[in-house]
Amino acid sequence: MNAALIEGISMGLVLSAMIGPVFFTLIQNSLEHGFRRTAVLALGILASDSIYVIVTYFGIRFLADTTLFEQVLGYVGGLILIGFGLISLVKKRADRPSTGGLSISKIKKRTAFAKGFSINGVNPFVLLFWISIASLVYLKSNWGTSDILLYYSGILITVFSIDLLKAFIAKKLAHLVTPRLMQILNKVVGLIMVGFGIRLIWWASMN
Repeated sequence: MNAALIEGISMGLVLSAMIGPVFFTLIQNSLEHGFRRTAVLALGILASDSIYVIVTYFGIRFLADTTLFEQVLGYVGGLILIGFGLISLVKKRADRPSTGGLSISKIKKRTAFAKGFSINGVNPFVLLFWISIASLVYLKSNWGTSDILLYYSGILITVFSIDLLKAFIAKKLAHLVTPRLMQILNKVVGLIMVGFGIRLIWWASMN
């Protein structure tokens, strides 16, 4: 197997092991709305990561040194995460996943995709991660175009696959989840989201 691909898969495993707002959102959505809708949410995460790959690789890495950019992204990202957290906190009850093999509506699919895209996309730490990856790639002077493509593909495919695995495992455990437990989970996820949002705002204010 190509060394660049192996290195990309390894980096993808490292990124997937990080516990952040995306992790809790995947678990919550899988339990609450089912695997298919969570797969669409994971596609939104993949799309935002792909955009960051393109942006950082093609010369906008200098944004990492732009304090104003980091501050704006930190404040906006923090407010969005707090917003998602408050929505989870004020939920009266969790809707159960639909049954009978009915397809998910296009509106719900778009909502899930947008949620995954925004929660991952507004996190400045995700941007900084991809900037560091782009810097690492540029140091690989012996890598050709195919090596770079394999490296990035290894990271993205690994992260996406593990996101799907997390959602699948959570869905398999759904029969153990009672409405009361789901309500508690919503509160916990909401508090975690608010916590991450406050942390982002604090981080932005310190720069």
